[in-house]
Amino acid sequence: MAKKKEEAPPPGSPAWMATFSDLMNLLLCFFVLLFSMSSVDAAKYQEVVNSFAETFSIFEAGGNSIGDGVMISNGVSQLNELSTYFDSMGLTTEGERDNEEANNNSDSNAQDSDNKGTPAELKEELQEAQLEASEKLAEQIEEYVSQENLAHEIDIDFTSQYVLLTMNGALLFDSGRADIKSEATPLVDKIGNILTRYADSTIEIEGHTDNVPIHNANFADNDELSSARAMSIFHYLVDNTMLDPSVMKHTGRGEYMPIADNSTPEGRAKNRRVEVKIYNELSDAS
Repeated sequence: MAKKKEEAPPPGSPAWMATFSDLMNLLLCFFVLLFSMSSVDAAKYQEVVNSFAETFSIFEAGGNSIGDGVMISNGVSQLNELSTYFDSMGLTTEGERDNEEANNNSDSNAQDSDNKGTPAELKEELQEAQLEASEKLAEQIEEYVSQENLAHEIDIDFTSQYVLLTMNGALLFDSGRADIKSEATPLVDKIGNILTRYADSTIEIEGHTDNVPIHNANFADNDELSSARAMSIFHYLVDNTMLDPSVMKHTGRGEYMPIADNSTPEGRAKNRRVEVKIYNELSDAS
């Protein structure tokens, strides 16, 4: 019996290839549709491109590795100046980035300068704040001095750094001596009460004299006398109050800082004094 003749395959591509092609077309349309619906941030996209160009570029040393005029893969002519583009891409991006950082820093500094002001303005603001702090402190002390009827024995003044309490030396010491008079101890006790209220502040005790020379068995000159008087007040306060000696200073200024004319008895009497400085919380000595 003769064999049945086999049927020839249908002409054209296999059936599966048509189905596969339809699927690819559908996927292509789908991604084109997604791309058309998306929004691309041009600036960020350029940053990404530049970043990849700098870090992961396959063109070592720029476009020179490609060849002269032809692409390696299929011989298609290169874009004009492709080598120059790849050579300059990273440098241009880096330069732009440096300029942008410089501009940002300049803007930031300008903004900080606008917010903070010039150094002269800042210094003036600080001095005003210090002066206000001293004024407030002086008002509190004046209130206590007034309550204790000490206005005739203690003069109060202030600067941007401290409040100044001035006591006449004749009230505290005999002439040429540095021992506190017994009748003056109540006054020093009240000074101690004032200072105890501001125990956290730096306290400085200064002794001053007139310009009349002195030389006796105890002191060679006015410098030693003024230092001894300041030290006497210091030791009395340390022994009779809870003040911390570590925040207290004592110095003798002799005759070198007069507040009155030494040519008159009244002026010399004013110059013989003890000053107590209470530094405010914003002062340089705090």
